[in-house]
Amino acid sequence: MSATDLSSHPSDPRAFLRRLFDAAIASAQPALCVPPHLPHPDELGASGRLIVIGAGKASAAMARAVEDHWTGPPERLRGLVVTRYGYEVPCKRIEILSAAHPVPDAAGLAAAQRMLQFVGGLRSDDVVLALISGGGSALLPLPLPGLTLEHKQAVNRALLASGATISEMNCVRRHLSAIKGGRLATACAPARVRTLLLSDVPGDDPIDIASGPTVADPTTCADALAIVARHGIVLPAEVRAVLETGTGESPKPGDPRLAGGEQRMVATPQMALEAAASAARAEGVAVHILSDAIEGEARDVGSVLGALARQVAGRGQPFPRPCVLLSGGETTVTLRGQGRGGRNVECLLAMAIACQGDVRIHALAGDTDGVDGAEEIAGATFGPETLARAWAAGLKPRDSLAANDGHGFFQFLGESVVTGPTLTNVNDFRAILIGP
Repeated sequence: MSATDLSSHPSDPRAFLRRLFDAAIASAQPALCVPPHLPHPDELGASGRLIVIGAGKASAAMARAVEDHWTGPPERLRGLVVTRYGYEVPCKRIEILSAAHPVPDAAGLAAAQRMLQFVGGLRSDDVVLALISGGGSALLPLPLPGLTLEHKQAVNRALLASGATISEMNCVRRHLSAIKGGRLATACAPARVRTLLLSDVPGDDPIDIASGPTVADPTTCADALAIVARHGIVLPAEVRAVLETGTGESPKPGDPRLAGGEQRMVATPQMALEAAASAARAEGVAVHILSDAIEGEARDVGSVLGALARQVAGRGQPFPRPCVLLSGGETTVTLRGQGRGGRNVECLLAMAIACQGDVRIHALAGDTDGVDGAEEIAGATFGPETLARAWAAGLKPRDSLAANDGHGFFQFLGESVVTGPTLTNVNDFRAILIGP
């Protein structure tokens, strides 16, 4: 079917949008995207081993994919990875640890300490396979000497509430960590390190995925301090001292301990959007990918996307209708109220308000890891009747938005999207269906 033939409109818009979301998640499953990038046994030295380490929401599923597709002798494979509670996948030779996300806990601290010990004493004929995905920053909360887990927790909470971008948050985290910003890779020397990355960040920069534990860090303590000042974050005195004295400086590009390392991007937000686009075209619906890297305040992004949807619906610009608009990235929320969050439902609620009940517009927004904010809810949908139903039930959409209570709003209306643990993470997903 050619692009000019795409003029269908689904009979069940919400079910259609959910199919696109599911297609995006399916495209980023580790069982599909990890095997093509595994080392061949011949790449190991005569007595070399494949040492698997990793951190992130997808790390356990990635580890299982390694075990299932490793073609070398089983005894030459061993590993240790940490994932989010509830995202564990059983493995035989790779140990799976779990810890808290998004605010780190003692289990994450212990896991990070064990991981550094695990890679101690590796040989030059060993190959380290690092499985890195989103969420790894919180799951490896090993502070620099002089700092504590409580310091890391306080900084993490402040960053999450500040409206800082994921790149800004990870810059600060790297300079307070004993394992991020390339430090884990330096601990693996002289073994060669191949990092398989499942991206959850706009732009797919390896240094920002889980704060880059195996990647040289081009940013500095001064950069971290500038971010703290920009967002008005109050730091504990011990934390500020680490940044101001430069004792938190991380390994930089050109560090000989990182020589020979390589990074491979195995799944990205763009790949997930393209999978969703293919699913839409297969159903005869024209599709346009707006961007895989939209950032900014969630409510502002939602308002802009809502205005764009109304322009398409009302004027056929910049795209003729019917069509579906796809986008990804990672928005942020500056907490003002006492609601339940998270960023995808906040974006969606602002979008619904901006669409003003237009009868031609339906939308879905969700996090591909299955968790939007701190809730075990991926996101939500809305349709032309959503605002009217809310008003009839005594809900005030703008009040819910002001309270950062997107989850409360959509769950009350029965419009939450629940996937359970998806075992992957390629960030936010948004689909707006505009009918004829």
